[in-house]
Parts: sequence; C-alpha cells; structure tokens
Amino acid sequence: MTAEAATRRSRITPEREAELYEAVLDLLREVGYDALTMDAVAVRTRASKATLYRQWGGKAELVVKALRSQKPQFDEIDTGSLRGDLHQMAVRDDDCHMEQNSALMRGLMVAVHANPDLLAAFKEWIVAPELSGLDRLLQRAVDRGEIRADNPALGYVIHMLIGAFATRSLIDEEPPTQAYLTSYVDAVVLPALSA
Repeated sequence: MTAEAATRRSRITPEREAELYEAVLDLLREVGYDALTMDAVAVRTRASKATLYRQWGGKAELVVKALRSQKPQFDEIDTGSLRGDLHQMAVRDDDCHMEQNSALMRGLMVAVHANPDLLAAFKEWIVAPELSGLDRLLQRAVDRGEIRADNPALGYVIHMLIGAFATRSLIDEEPPTQAYLTSYVDAVVLPALSA
C-alpha cells in the first residue's frame, strides 16, 4: 500500500462503499467516463466531494474500484479441474450483468486510451489482479498435469477470454452470456491448452 493510499483510510462502512460504487456505475452507464464528474457523484451519493477525494483520490481510481467491486475474485475459484475453473470464471456474472458490463467496458476502453490516469488505475486495479489470479489458476492446472508447462497457448489465455467477451456484440450483435462463454471455453480455450 502506498503512503498516499494509507492516508486515505476508510471511514466508510462496507455497505456505504457498495452503495457508492453502485451509484458510480449507474452514472457511468448513463453519461460515460468523460462526462462523469466528482460533483455528479457527490450529488448522486449524497457525499461530500472532500470525502470522495480523500477516499479515492480522483475519478479514475473511484471508477476503477467501483468496477473491481463488481468482479468476483479469481482466488475464489478452485474447482479442482481446469475445465471447472474456466467454466466457473465464465459464469461469475449472470447474463444481465454481463450485458450491462459489456456495454460499460466498450465505452471505458475508448476512455482508457485517452486518459492516462484511468489507464494506470485500470492496469493496477483490474488488469494486474486478473492476470495474477489467472496465472495462479493456470499454474494449478500445470501442477495437476492438465497442461504442459511449455504450452505456448498459456500466454494467450487472457487474450482469448477477453476476445470472446469483447467481440461477441461486435461480430454476433448479441451480448456475451454464460452459455456462450462456457461453450467458447470448451471449443477454443481448452483445445488450445491441451495441444
């Protein structure tokens, strides 16, 4: 934890934090990242801007931590098999949340490339934990003998998974669903890892 983060210790209850995050995500869906302001968050959540800045430092960190709060952690996934773990990943969100999050992430990807603060926060709070969790999940499969340690597809699993999620609406004009993602895991990811 950085010294700056340590000075922003929470005085907010977990319930209030969850309420704030939900409001931030609702605003983000309504207006997009660029139009979202700390003033609007303060009004929507009935919180002071000073509290918001003290707790989160700025819009980028607040938005990314709100996104992170909605994602179940990889460390919670350990079914004992690679297929089971990947299926569990695919169904972490219900279909309704996946549809909402798909639209939200498409909008955020544009903003990430135009906002260095958002990109840095996104890498720190979303990308790094996801990669670390996926690496541990895959290492367990290697240790169980389900994947060869030198399988070249290991380095591309995250790309395959994100690609399935991100391109579903672009190519098929449909939102990602649990059924789609689990069938993708069986048809694409597992065969690549068993090669």
